[in-house]
Amino acid sequence: MDDLTSIPQFVIRLFGVNLVFNTETIFMTWIVMAALIVFGFLATRKASFMPNPVQQVAELFVKAFYDLTKDALDDRMAKNYFPLVCGLFMFLLFSNWLGVIPKLSEPTKDLNTTLGFGIMGFFIAHYAGIKKKGIKQYLSEYFQPIFFMAPLNVIGEFAKVISISFRLYGNILGGSIIILIVSHLVYGLMLPPFLMCFFGFFVGTIQAFVFTMLTVVYISVQVK
Repeated sequence: MDDLTSIPQFVIRLFGVNLVFNTETIFMTWIVMAALIVFGFLATRKASFMPNPVQQVAELFVKAFYDLTKDALDDRMAKNYFPLVCGLFMFLLFSNWLGVIPKLSEPTKDLNTTLGFGIMGFFIAHYAGIKKKGIKQYLSEYFQPIFFMAPLNVIGEFAKVISISFRLYGNILGGSIIILIVSHLVYGLMLPPFLMCFFGFFVGTIQAFVFTMLTVVYISVQVK
């Protein structure tokens, strides 16, 4: 289990506080960002009515997630939040797929990554709710159906962040643990590569989609 328990890191001491950075997660995140930049460049470099394969894949992402966002929100809000939704899915997808490549690992295997996206979705959803309803109506909803339900409603909102973050983190980390254990038990057989492809491509795609759609749902709940 050394692969999972040994975490490469560096520490910066600032104002008497040690700031610990996971260098593996940072480096893998940079790889995902670079891959997305290259993908975007190749998809738009020679955009035409007769699209190349990369442009076709990009248009598939755009069309599918614009329609999903429009179904959850109205047309005007879909135009505002669609870039976030599509970008979030593609980042999580590439991150989850990264573990299939030998010597690389998923940034989403780090709770800091998934929790960061969960907190981001939390603030965006509540900002959208305040902007749409106004601060007075927004706050009044926490006292529904009766006023002393407010603490439970607040806890419920924070629970969404924990739930969505740990779901993605747990699935990706759990898959890595299973692959590691099986690899030590049946080293050299075809089962570990099969598990890597299964957890990387299939489970990784499903979890990226679930996380993205839950973020859209949270925004939708706040604006309606």
